[in-house]
Amino acid sequence: MFAPLVYLAAVVLLVEEWCWDTGMRLTRALARWPALAALEVRVRTLPPYGALCAFVLPGLLLLPVKVLAVVAIAHGHALSGIATIVLAKIGGAAVVARLYVLTLPTLLAVGWFARCHGWFMVARARCLDYLRTSHAYHLAGRALRGLRIGLRRVLRRLHPHRADAQGRHASRTMRVLRRFVVQWRARRR
Repeated sequence: MFAPLVYLAAVVLLVEEWCWDTGMRLTRALARWPALAALEVRVRTLPPYGALCAFVLPGLLLLPVKVLAVVAIAHGHALSGIATIVLAKIGGAAVVARLYVLTLPTLLAVGWFARCHGWFMVARARCLDYLRTSHAYHLAGRALRGLRIGLRRVLRRLHPHRADAQGRHASRTMRVLRRFVVQWRARRR
């Protein structure tokens, strides 16, 4: 009975790590903008409990968005609900990851936070070590790598090929997609 939970935990861990890493790269790139760079300087200079509010607030603000997405799914809007949850997860992970980096030195000045953070990091390391040595983790990683390779292949096929002598695209998939876009735009008018 424990094995399915290990597989689920391995998949969740891999997705969470991907969200965290992707979010960090994205927010690091966005932080080059002058307005965001100035905001980051302000966040770094917050007092300890102000930094705690800045760190916790984005996660709390996304909770109603995720609940509304579940309500949308329950009312038959599965695609929009799932897309909202995925975007909220990726966006939330990006913001929380950046705020974690910015506020951690200040947050460690709060005694109870430092103790909880230390305990959490030790527990997280144990769980990660256990999962990374498990067969489920390796199978989930292999499956995700296969999905990534398959997605790249699909994207390569969708990429427009050179036009032939008459100016038409050689890719049948691109012709079908273009036809769909034209029909979609015609319906929206």
